[in-house]
This record gives sequence, structure tokens and C-alpha cells, in this order.
Amino acid sequence: MNTVNESIYDHPKYYDLVFGSDYAAELQFIQDCAVGYASGRVSRMFEPACGTGRLIYQLARRGFTVGGLDLNPKAVGFCNDRLERWGFEDRVRVADMAHFREPRKWDLAFNTINSFRHLQTEAEADGHLDCMAKCIRKGGLYLLGVHLTPTSWSGSEGEDWSASRGRVSIKTHMWEVERDPQRRLERFGIRFDVRLPSRTFRIIDELVLRSYTAVQMDRFLQRGGQWEIVETFDFAYDIEAPIKVDGGSEDVVYVLRRI
Repeated sequence: MNTVNESIYDHPKYYDLVFGSDYAAELQFIQDCAVGYASGRVSRMFEPACGTGRLIYQLARRGFTVGGLDLNPKAVGFCNDRLERWGFEDRVRVADMAHFREPRKWDLAFNTINSFRHLQTEAEADGHLDCMAKCIRKGGLYLLGVHLTPTSWSGSEGEDWSASRGRVSIKTHMWEVERDPQRRLERFGIRFDVRLPSRTFRIIDELVLRSYTAVQMDRFLQRGGQWEIVETFDFAYDIEAPIKVDGGSEDVVYVLRRI
């Protein structure tokens, strides 16, 4: 099998297939949070680190005004091409989620699949939360999904899943390479095995993510006094099943409301 060592984000068509095929639960969860936890009506939704816009596109189809940003121009282009192709005027842009200025106020923002952890320093994380506080109106929400490092057990070390669309199928494998609790950095390998009608090939990449325990995340979110944690959920995205975050928690979505 031919192998290329490239960023998975430079392959938006395959990235969208891997991460965009199972969106229904997240989509419903976002809408349920808008109804249940936001102050006032929610009609405008924003996604930092939007990637290919798998959720942005679905929300636009449901009548919401949408916007977003991402560092990868190829992902942004893929997202905007899809919005344009289906007749939506909304667009996303290339920008750094740690340092950006958003001219408009939004009712709700979401970052549900761990993209926040790409911010590898405390300064970058603080910058992101400050930028989000400036672009979300008071009473609006930020739904922040984070894979925490458990302190009461060793945590997951890898994951495998598959996805297909039409005549294209991809098997994905993600594994832990290194964990450095002192520097609070974790390195993960990720592999796409892509099967097309005419050929198969492999894309290999490495992700470097900042780690958070439940205590570290709570302290981070409480700094600055701009947000209140109104509820927490796991990655099942079941609005009827909130969770209590503790040392055993791993996948957590924080429902933050702008104060």
C-alpha cells in the first residue's frame, strides 16, 4: 500500500468523510442546548476550528446563520465551496482560533470534537477563550468538547473506526505515541487507510495536543469570570443525560454561558 506522510487536514474530502458521516447526535445536541440553556433566541451559530464545516453546513440547512474559522486554507475552501454549491451566502475564513477578531456577535458557538486541544500553550488557550468571550453575546453559549486525561485510571490509548460514502471507504486508526504530563503535551499518530475504486493508499499524520485533567480544565474555565459552566455532558450528546465531571471523566462537553 502506498503511504504518504501528510497532514490529514490537507485532505478535506477524506477528513470530511471520516469525521462528518456521524453528525446527527451532535447536531441535535447543539439545537437542544440552544433551546435549553441560552438566554434569548438563538439564530446565529459560529464554529472556531470549523475544518470542513460538517456541522456548519447542516445548521445552515436548518435555517441558522453560520460562520466559522480555521487555520487550514484547504479545509476552509472545502467548506465554502459546499456552502456556495448549495446556495448559502454564509462563509468561513482562515484565521487562528487563539488570535482573531470577529466583527459580529454570535448567539452560540461550538467546538465539540477536541480541536481546542491543538492550542499547545496556556497563553494560546487563554487567548482563545478571550476571543470567544468577545464574539459571543451575553447569555449566549459556547459548547466546548474536550478529551480529558483521567486521574483515577490510565485512560484510552487508541481508537479505530470506519466510514464510507459512495464508492469511497476509509479505515481510521489513532494511537498514543507519547504522554508528557509535566509539559502537558500528548502526541498521537493517526492513519487513514483510503480505499477508492481504482486504488488504495495510506495517509499518516501526527497530532500534538495539550492535556487537561478535570481539575485543570475547571480552573481554566473559571479564570477571567467571563463564563459560567451551566452543564456538562459526555460525547453521547444526550441532552437528557448530563454528567458529573470527576477524576474518571474522559470525553466531556462543557456548556458555557457568557456572563
